[in-house]
Amino acid sequence: MADQGSGGNVIAALCNIFFPGLGQLVQGRILAAIFFALAIVISYALIYVLIGFVLVPIIYLWSIIDAARYRSRS
Repeated sequence: MADQGSGGNVIAALCNIFFPGLGQLVQGRILAAIFFALAIVISYALIYVLIGFVLVPIIYLWSIIDAARYRSRS
């Protein structure tokens, strides 16, 4: 896969703007994609108890930074 800062990582980070976990899915990281998708859904559900207002932006930024900084192990 690509190194940090490559075009693939930029595309993955941009995909996460639309839905957290989508960028990780583009990178082929299935477990990370599931984690971020579940985290954002749970965060939105927690908006009703006011915790979600803090968690939603954190999850969005975390998923974008994670996709942008990813380095493959190969």
